[in-house]
Amino acid sequence: MWPLVWTALRTYAPYVTFPVAFVVGAVGYHLEWFIRGTPKPREDDKGIIERREERKLQEQAGMDSTQVLSLKEKLEFTPKAALNRNRSEKS
Repeated sequence: MWPLVWTALRTYAPYVTFPVAFVVGAVGYHLEWFIRGTPKPREDDKGIIERREERKLQEQAGMDSTQVLSLKEKLEFTPKAALNRNRSEKS
């Protein structure tokens, strides 16, 4: 009789263990919230994107937005392409 019981348990183990694991997880989840208490909402907690946008706005607040580099000045500081390094400057 015992071999038949062990075979049945081994065969139907996922169907037995999932509900048990679900109940244990639900009890643990609710027990953790009972111990911690209800979470307090934070109004001042901002996301990363919001903090980045505010920082960029503060950086731009002190700058004159009409004074920008021309495209030629920007291109002088960019490195040459890796494929053009071995070519002569004439071509």
